[in-house]
Amino acid sequence: MNKIRKGDEITVIAGRDKGKRGKITLRIDDSHVLVEGINVVKKHTKPNPMKGTTGGIVEKSMPIHQSNVAIFNAATGKADRVGIKSLADGKRVRVYKSSGEEIKVA
Repeated sequence: MNKIRKGDEITVIAGRDKGKRGKITLRIDDSHVLVEGINVVKKHTKPNPMKGTTGGIVEKSMPIHQSNVAIFNAATGKADRVGIKSLADGKRVRVYKSSGEEIKVA
């Protein structure tokens, strides 16, 4: 079970974008996530008349390692760690480590 999922609001805890918040748009693989507005780079692209794209400098979000992000807890207003809790009926749910309350699915 992934502790950080698509749609979660996160805070960056390491790197050049430290302190910024954003929403996860895509999980690239087991360890990398794509966050809107985080780790934005300028990419130089060539024009491609076959596809109808113009060339120039394009800003693009790049993947960030999941160890550099933490889920944002709206109740405390801070980043928080995620734990897994088993319920009586056998389901597993994600909970905030600080308060123990369940993380709502976005």
